[in-house]
Amino acid sequence: MDFSLTEEQAAIREMAEAFAQDEVAPQAIEWDQAKHFPVDVLKSAMALGLGGIMVSDAHGGSGLGRVEAVLVYEALAKGCPAFSAYLSIHNMVASMIDKHGSEVQKSAYLPRLCTGELLASYCLTEPSCGSDAAALTTRAERDGDDYLLTGQKMFISGAGATDLYVVMARTGGPGAKGVSAFLVEKDAAGLSFGANEKKMGWNAQPTRTVMLDKVRVKADAMLGPQGAGFKLAMEALDGGRTSIAACSLGGAQSALDKAVTYTNERKAFGQKLNEFQALQFALAEMAIDLEVSRTFLWRAASALDAKLPEATQLCAMAKKHVTDAGFDVANRALQLHGGYGYLADYGIEKIVRDLRVHQILEGTNEIMRLIVARTVIAQA
Repeated sequence: MDFSLTEEQAAIREMAEAFAQDEVAPQAIEWDQAKHFPVDVLKSAMALGLGGIMVSDAHGGSGLGRVEAVLVYEALAKGCPAFSAYLSIHNMVASMIDKHGSEVQKSAYLPRLCTGELLASYCLTEPSCGSDAAALTTRAERDGDDYLLTGQKMFISGAGATDLYVVMARTGGPGAKGVSAFLVEKDAAGLSFGANEKKMGWNAQPTRTVMLDKVRVKADAMLGPQGAGFKLAMEALDGGRTSIAACSLGGAQSALDKAVTYTNERKAFGQKLNEFQALQFALAEMAIDLEVSRTFLWRAASALDAKLPEATQLCAMAKKHVTDAGFDVANRALQLHGGYGYLADYGIEKIVRDLRVHQILEGTNEIMRLIVARTVIAQA
């Protein structure tokens, strides 16, 4: 088993790291404090081929795999986890259209999604159902040749600032098989947005409620077959879980890098902090945790690319393990900075705040345990 990167993969990672260092990291604190959504920088990233990482080249994408995607998201998250996380959501929607869209949908949306002319959001969660997504109540009622969508979606990244929304809505009876997916454009009549949520972190991207009041869409706006929406949503989340894990990994690596620099410069009791064995051990543990996380994340991403039957379980495992480890490493890095870690100018407290939500979204880590437990029990 070869854990080394190919020349192409190494080049992709190097390109994304250079972009993060030059274009993202210098502005990350300002974006966070101003609650600014850096659309211009996102479009610059997409100009490098990062708007459709896994979209086929026939529709303007880069035609890469899940392993390459997690390399990109980790690299970008070293500059800003919130920036990288939104880009991963945009790519998730683009990949759903590439894989399940009609030729008309692909031609209409994918070239513009890949260049950043259009930005996308993913709409699954509702005010009354988060982890129990199959209980969603947003409805799509047939009206002649159209559908009328009514309901609310909550915690939607990019909402109000993005142009295209993939919305899961109920076209049939209760449960997962009654859900279909629809592509809804921002200017659709009846589509509106709540106020930008005040959040602990992820301030570099807006989060709003999406409200649908008899939003009329053509029947050909349905993505995939009728009743397949929940399956499409869960399939997308397998990949989304590796993506958000990669964002945790990149943010935590940045926090560790900052801690290494700080402990090499700061002195106490007549010597550098990194000359104290206790702090050396702390840095070593953090580095080990991140390397274990990175190796396992690549394993999960590779399984997803290979369409292995255990891919869903591995993605759930990776999401739980890497996001927990990433937050813990960032929190320990803050501690090593002492009081300076609590100050915004050092960037550590922002990373801690940004990474905390990764243990909740794309399926909470409690749900990840449930997914793994069901597989383990079924194999008994």
